[in-house]
Amino acid sequence: MIKTNARNELIDITFGVAAEIEKTDVKDGICTVFCPHTTGAITINENADPDVMSDIIMKMNKMIPHREGYSHMEGNSDAHIKSSLFGNSKQIIVKNGKLQLGTWQGIYFCEFDGPRNRNVWVSVTG
Repeated sequence: MIKTNARNELIDITFGVAAEIEKTDVKDGICTVFCPHTTGAITINENADPDVMSDIIMKMNKMIPHREGYSHMEGNSDAHIKSSLFGNSKQIIVKNGKLQLGTWQGIYFCEFDGPRNRNVWVSVTG
């Protein structure tokens, strides 16, 4: 369970995903990270400088503002659009029991309609 704290937020979940891999016997395979929410997403991006995440959120909010006369009555159409652009899953290669990410890469849960309690599902196949 992920507890988000803001309407738009990118939360580094890399260590949690790695911990799920360690619970398996899979040494070489594929790890799928899936978001079962229509206003959340999964992305992979730089995890060295938190300003990158702030910049992504700032730009997304400029491109897809919260209030812009959308038809959806719930008032969260921007979140649905952002989620669709980022996508609800990512696959990462697992080698020797470790995620094969680039030096500066991390896995992020993207919250676009928070704050909420969210789930992320991880499946590892070898």
